[in-house]
Amino acid sequence: MIIGLTGGIGSGKSVVARMLAELGAHVIDTDKVGHRVYAPGSEGFARIVETFGRAIVAPDGTIDRKKLGAIVFSDAERRGALNAIVHPLIFGEVMREIAERRNAGFAGPIVLEAPILVEAKGAGIVDQIWVVTAPPDAVRARLATDRAMSRAEIDARVAAQLDDAERRRHADVVIENDGDLAGLRAIVEAAWKTVLGGGRP
Repeated sequence: MIIGLTGGIGSGKSVVARMLAELGAHVIDTDKVGHRVYAPGSEGFARIVETFGRAIVAPDGTIDRKKLGAIVFSDAERRGALNAIVHPLIFGEVMREIAERRNAGFAGPIVLEAPILVEAKGAGIVDQIWVVTAPPDAVRARLATDRAMSRAEIDARVAAQLDDAERRRHADVVIENDGDLAGLRAIVEAAWKTVLGGGRP
């Protein structure tokens, strides 16, 4: 079983991913994979700098993701150009890691934590899509507090992504993150037990 775990920014999908890891899943965080494909000396780094210019390179020689984000989250065409570069590289790395885990004998569920799973049409490599949702006010408060994002930054990020209604259309499971952590854990554990039992949550 390969589960695609997705959701909007600030929805709590990383918290759900940690819970699933504690329950025995192998979790692949595509954001971390993205850091690898952006690394200096990589194909991704070279193509991104060629497309967006040296101004997005930080003093330490890495790509300044905040500067790059400010460009792409306010311009759909530029965002599309970035996605065309990094999505194939990220999913190539993901498939390699899945193969490595299976070859090493891991037979349990693998969770692919991918914020842009639906947008990237990644459903072809997963058996189920789990969508984490949260009330908009809670999301905005979380982004302002935990990530120190301004209202304008939050608006740009939210506007650049699919809304929850569209994600739900693709979901096999919807995890409503609208309560406390104990309630969220109970929802996640119930879905997990169903998967282990061979059924659909």
